[in-house]
Amino acid sequence: MDFRGAHILSVQQFEREDVETVFRVADSMVPFAHRKQMTKVLDGAILGNMFFEPSTRTRVSFGCAFNLLGGDVRETTDVKTSSISKGESLYDTARVISGYSDVIVMRHPQVGAVAEFAKASRVPVINGGDGPNEHPSQALLDLYTIKKELASKGVQIDGMHIAMVGDLKHGRTVHSLSQLLILFDKIRFTLISPKELCMPEEIVSNLRAAGHEVVETEDMEEGLHGNDTVYLTRIQEERFNTKLEADVYRGRFRLNQAIYTRNCQPNTVIMHPLPRDSREDANELDNDLNQHPNLAIFRQTDNGVLVRMALFALILDVADRIGDTARPVHWYTEGRFDD
Repeated sequence: MDFRGAHILSVQQFEREDVETVFRVADSMVPFAHRKQMTKVLDGAILGNMFFEPSTRTRVSFGCAFNLLGGDVRETTDVKTSSISKGESLYDTARVISGYSDVIVMRHPQVGAVAEFAKASRVPVINGGDGPNEHPSQALLDLYTIKKELASKGVQIDGMHIAMVGDLKHGRTVHSLSQLLILFDKIRFTLISPKELCMPEEIVSNLRAAGHEVVETEDMEEGLHGNDTVYLTRIQEERFNTKLEADVYRGRFRLNQAIYTRNCQPNTVIMHPLPRDSREDANELDNDLNQHPNLAIFRQTDNGVLVRMALFALILDVADRIGDTARPVHWYTEGRFDD
């Protein structure tokens, strides 16, 4: 695909070579994300960060990525503080905000709302999550993390085994990651969830049609066997009609040190898109794994900045100019970003 000026709305836009392009540019962003160097390649550019649903990592990560490239960020973080609360249409909002911005990141609770917004926008729009539908930048950073983690263990994405655990019905991160993995070869998916919260049938069918093996089970401990990566998700309470409906499933699938040791391979990578629900009745990823060397959840969040920097650089067509504008950072402290 031609990234220049493009909207990033779905992982289905990407071919495998596009993913490799994003990862190559993300690799080049390491010295800037780690504050060893700085660049002002986007000096004067403005990011409109529009989040109409709660977010910490995605919103701050996109803002940080844009700042590290030298740009400025303007944020809207609540429907109540926007004119949408007064009845303004997405079309009108898009026409206005795109006049104030060079690129926009948008999160919205309704499926398809970001794509609708993008149709009226005069600048590129990146989907920061639209309800239970998609989260393309999260899928890219997840896959980037999987690639790096498995490479350190001598394993490739092609042919890997991955278990996805939890609320697979509402989890947009697993939806987008699964569809991105269609681009690769001979992957075995073990989908572990209650039947009521299973992966949408369309995604399962697409995986099988692409030649991947898919096993669906409610038996977590059996499902954990033989995987290179375990990707956990929380119960998406905000997608249920009531908290009581979500409580039926909360805490049903938990990973702790004992379960990991009993069922996982010694090098199995542990991932989670965050936030993890650390409340006692949920706790899908226990704190007793916090110091485990295979816990990659915070390396995931670090990688999110790299991948989002890469997307901005490609969309705004500055990826080839960053090296020319680099200069050292004098406050850098050696070892600051070591895990």
